[in-house]
Amino acid sequence: MKKFILLFILTFCSIAAEKPNIIVFLVDDCDKDETSVYGGNVLTPNLDRLAKEGMTFHNAHVTSTVCTPSRYTFLTGRYAGSSWAKHFMNEFPAGSQSSPGFNMTLENNNMNIGSLLKKNGYATGFVGKFHVGHEYGQNQKGFTFFEKNAEWTPNINKAMFENEKFYRQKMKEYGFGWAKNLYWNNLKTPFKGHNPEWTIDAALEFIQNNKDQPFYLHYCTTLMHGPNKEWFKSLSKQDITGEGIIKDHKAKSRTRDDLMQRVKAAGLGEEQAGYTWMDDGIGLILNKLKELKIDENTIFVFTADHGSTRKGSLFKHKGTEVPCIIRWPKGIPAASESHELIQNTDFVATWIETARIDKKDYKVDGLSFASLFKTPNKAIRDYVYSELGAARSVKTKDWNYIALRYTKEQVEGIHKNDRGILKSVCGLSGGFARGGELPGGKDMNQLYHLTQDPQELKNMAENPEYKEILANMKKMLSKELKRFNRPYGEFIMGGNAVAYEQQNNLERKIAKASASLKEEKMKDKRQSK
Repeated sequence: MKKFILLFILTFCSIAAEKPNIIVFLVDDCDKDETSVYGGNVLTPNLDRLAKEGMTFHNAHVTSTVCTPSRYTFLTGRYAGSSWAKHFMNEFPAGSQSSPGFNMTLENNNMNIGSLLKKNGYATGFVGKFHVGHEYGQNQKGFTFFEKNAEWTPNINKAMFENEKFYRQKMKEYGFGWAKNLYWNNLKTPFKGHNPEWTIDAALEFIQNNKDQPFYLHYCTTLMHGPNKEWFKSLSKQDITGEGIIKDHKAKSRTRDDLMQRVKAAGLGEEQAGYTWMDDGIGLILNKLKELKIDENTIFVFTADHGSTRKGSLFKHKGTEVPCIIRWPKGIPAASESHELIQNTDFVATWIETARIDKKDYKVDGLSFASLFKTPNKAIRDYVYSELGAARSVKTKDWNYIALRYTKEQVEGIHKNDRGILKSVCGLSGGFARGGELPGGKDMNQLYHLTQDPQELKNMAENPEYKEILANMKKMLSKELKRFNRPYGEFIMGGNAVAYEQQNNLERKIAKASASLKEEKMKDKRQSK
């Protein structure tokens, strides 16, 4: 009897000590309601399966709404604006207000989740789209630069193949143990074509090779980066990969052969094909985990780098709010839901806790939400924070406050109609981008009642009825900004920060410039046809 009890205890301790595998499946440019789980009219049966077998999060946010800073945060657990990477610090020296956007890289001291878990016994792998590093120059040995929209030549094709191997090595230098089938940035001509099977094959290879030890896989599909018709066009481009055009390329995990038949049978059109194509990849990974009998202790995360419709803004709806579903049979009850606030700084903090790693030497801005797996409606935070360009925001469950504060150089440039500064301010990482079309989208102070006005169409910042709420939201923002040791508007004065009172009349000038730049862009498109 004593032997039996001892054996039971040893077995229990062995199971308890077993660290979970972790797979982060990051989709590109996806609004929350573009998934079936959140009411989208799309064919995504594997996402439905994830929801039935795991937890659906209804209040998940990203801290930035363009690829680079958001992906930086998923990899590090830190705000983009708190980066100490050399490129970012050169652009925004200590003591100056920063503009986080497409200017992020990972730090050279490898303080990222791939490196951290590798040091703590995990096999760590990266597959797919990176987009957290700048293009390298001609002087980099092993890398060849070619312009976007270049014409295809055998030499460019060879260079593309060799560049991908260069990127693999760079990922290993960042601390990942393994990397394969990478896209450094967005797809570009002459190699513009989604090929999720090419990346899924690498993901399945990594899982197969590391089935007997804990592993972390950071998988980033190029889908759902649009426009939607591009997804359909890619179906006939099976030879195009991140290694160039490979003739007779046959992915082992081919799913596109009957894709359109399934989509049409569901009563959908070609513009919905990308959703199902992406979903097929989830199914292949889940099936592989089950085949290897490791699915019970594998945390599988589906989420997006940001919304699409209001990309580049800090609005909640189709901006910072993203789909998020997590399956972990050993640790999460099936068909569970959480309405608590989380943000993408919190993922790394959660992996550190679930993998039982000492984080004393690791800088992280997030909070672990592992407690939500057992108590899904016990809050871990009162608000979420977001940042992009000149904009900063805090959101509670009921309110969204957005501040737009331009630097001294930007204010002077806007008043002088400096074209370069105006393009930057109105650009994708300027602070309002696609949200600028909304009624209050370019206002310096914005306050939205998320329960009464979920579309965020009525800016209440100047309404005296909400004066106290506005003041409380500003206090929350001030508290969060103190983390950065950088100035920002009147919240933290100094350096090149400019207070709200000194930014009068900017909205009108910016709105005029934005309309002019948009018309120029439309004109260029018409002329190019």
